[in-house]
Amino acid sequence: MAPIRNIVLVHGGFVDGSGWQGVYEHLTADGYRVAVVQNPTLSLAGDVAATHQVLDGLHGPAVLVGHSYGGVVITEAGNHPNVAALAYIAAFAPDKGESVSSLIADPPPGAPVPPILPPQDGFLFLERDKFAASFAADVPAAQAAFMADSQVPWGVDALGGAVSEPAWRTKPSWYLVAADDRMIPPPAQRAMSERAGATVTETPGSHAVYVSRPAVVAAVITQAAEGRNGRP
Repeated sequence: MAPIRNIVLVHGGFVDGSGWQGVYEHLTADGYRVAVVQNPTLSLAGDVAATHQVLDGLHGPAVLVGHSYGGVVITEAGNHPNVAALAYIAAFAPDKGESVSSLIADPPPGAPVPPILPPQDGFLFLERDKFAASFAADVPAAQAAFMADSQVPWGVDALGGAVSEPAWRTKPSWYLVAADDRMIPPPAQRAMSERAGATVTETPGSHAVYVSRPAVVAAVITQAAEGRNGRP
């Protein structure tokens, strides 16, 4: 697999694309062309369309990267012809017919329960006072507080959006497991990455590992771009 120079970053629920800044800086310093999708997180179809819009504008192949719910988006949007590889960062990696809703429906005993508040007019938020501990435990306190206070409403329709054809079945994938994640249990991350046949890296880190450990995240994306240790 020839090295890839385009990277497309897709954020998850409750946040926007600005959290990718540290990863963006590492990758652009290494000469990559990086685009950040500001996916609205209202519906899976809308987020796939936003991602396709960015992919349509690229010259050459790309690594498509998703964090958290963004993993669902890249699993569907990754069938785009410009996508050569997938990188999951503490992300959901659903199979055909699966959604975030179905993947979190039956948590293992003892798994931390994300502090998601009851839907308000079809949108979800995390409980503000529990945001840092659950989502961003290794992010500086002031930054985690800002993330909690600048939450993006996550649409219930996005949570229930099911994948029609998982791109990881036909394209090589890489996966970064965040070992201290309290949003997506690490055992679930390991199971999804194994099912996808991904090349796996594991690191200490919270769910917001893309914010707290951008160099580690960028290194995994670089592996994907260089085709290292992946399936042919």
